[in-house]
Amino acid sequence: MAIEAAVEKQHVDPKITLVGAGPGDPDLISFKGIKALKQANVILYDALVDERLLEYAPQEAIKVYVGNPSGDENFSQDVVNQLMVDYALNFGHVVRLKGGDLFVFGRGYEELDYAASYSIETAIVPGISSAISVPGLQGIPVTHGGLSESLWILSGTDTQGNLSPELKDAARSKATVVVLLGFDKLPEIAAIYQNVGKGGLPAAVIQNGSMSNEKTAVGLVNTIVEVAEEKGIDNTGPVLLVFGSAVALHHDFQRIKQFFEQHEYGDQ
Repeated sequence: MAIEAAVEKQHVDPKITLVGAGPGDPDLISFKGIKALKQANVILYDALVDERLLEYAPQEAIKVYVGNPSGDENFSQDVVNQLMVDYALNFGHVVRLKGGDLFVFGRGYEELDYAASYSIETAIVPGISSAISVPGLQGIPVTHGGLSESLWILSGTDTQGNLSPELKDAARSKATVVVLLGFDKLPEIAAIYQNVGKGGLPAAVIQNGSMSNEKTAVGLVNTIVEVAEEKGIDNTGPVLLVFGSAVALHHDFQRIKQFFEQHEYGDQ
């Protein structure tokens, strides 16, 4: 009698956990995020994620770098969505590890929605958003009594790559305005503020916030483009822009402000 050899496919319970890794410093991930990594069969991680976080995962876990979907055609959002689902169906628990927070220009909902179309169980672990934490780590509170009672968080560009039309409304407000994905448009954004008479408003540009290679430029709208250039800030890493009176609380601002006033850079 012939002996039939058959290997039964191992049963897996597909699950996808979206984890926000925070602004960059690996110590700023949540404890719940670390617990998810420890239980992962597969990790799909972005360019903005510190790879030291992968050390929390089981040694046998599959780690897949998916880069930055907006900057790499090989890993478009559609491709990432499909990889996430395929790995979950074949290997079990997939942790989708994303920089910052999942829902602040993180496209987290798109990934949740795609997983739901396959009836895959999902979980969410929020992350610390760079929009609030990076200015805060520099001593810039995004809200402060008497200076700023509200906060706007904007993308510098719309889905077509054009300057966001909402920036004009934000510039007219008294709010602290944090702009993500807008460094390439900094001269144009500064011009919007100048056009409404706010060339003397405090402004900051922060690159690689919370990381060891962080760079910060603090000044006024009228000079922030030049100051950022002097500080060597470029588009090789994540950059955010901060506009508003609360920027004046930065520890360097008073010294810089005096310099600017002496050289007549502020509004007259």
